[in-house]
Amino acid sequence: MKLYNFTELLQVAKQRDFKALGSFNLHCLEMLPAYFKAAEKTNSPLMIQISTGTAKYLGHKLLVDAIRSLAESKNVPTCLHLDHCSDLAAIQIAIEAGFSSVMYDGSHLDIEENIANTRRVIDMARPLNVSVEAELGAIGGSEDGKAVAQEDISFTTVEDAKRFVDATGVDMLAISIGTVHGLYTGKAQIQHQRLAEITEATKIPLVLHGGTGVSDEDMRLAVRSGIDKVNVGTEMNVQWVNQCKQTFEKGKVNDSVRNFLVPANDAVTDVLVEKIQLFR
Repeated sequence: MKLYNFTELLQVAKQRDFKALGSFNLHCLEMLPAYFKAAEKTNSPLMIQISTGTAKYLGHKLLVDAIRSLAESKNVPTCLHLDHCSDLAAIQIAIEAGFSSVMYDGSHLDIEENIANTRRVIDMARPLNVSVEAELGAIGGSEDGKAVAQEDISFTTVEDAKRFVDATGVDMLAISIGTVHGLYTGKAQIQHQRLAEITEATKIPLVLHGGTGVSDEDMRLAVRSGIDKVNVGTEMNVQWVNQCKQTFEKGKVNDSVRNFLVPANDAVTDVLVEKIQLFR
């Protein structure tokens, strides 16, 4: 089975009565079966996203081969997406390795430079049918070692969003409307009116980063208002680590390691199923 790009996978999701796609960060290879189990349980297509740190840790080729093999054996339409990358050379490596979607993050640059670099990525990706996500505005919090302080958060404006989309033709746009990367102990305050106005102005799929910490009610409303892709990562990581801490503490040194990991993977599957159901 081929890996789907985002645009293709979103069409599959709509055909199966999902209004949006969850895009779930994979933190280690051991977690991977849990993602496919959740997709099977919900009859959902699957979008797995990889940080540059995870890609370096596991290797691009291993990720592509493992995910493509599971997608075929489980018959789950799957997209493999490179998340938050500001390095054009690293994006090229991911594309050449077989990733089917990439994100260029130029949100830290002025808009003209962000537009120019995004267009370069699109030129790399389009010939190979790879979808491209960009980001406009600064989303707070920390992810994969990159942090944006509270005072540096910059919300996406309607005018900038329209200008950016018109100038780049990007496949989807991540916007800053109040969510926070890595938030799992508080509640995000989404600016729904801003989202609705950006949706009307751009008319392309919009992406919500920092999906952990968003209430179910806010998530459903955001999806109804134009969000087509929701990034979730921290919540699975927290559940996996919590379960591993419990099972490793109780385990014996001669126990099979898989016995420590199965409860952690089951917890991740439960989180994924819950999140996926929100997008129906």
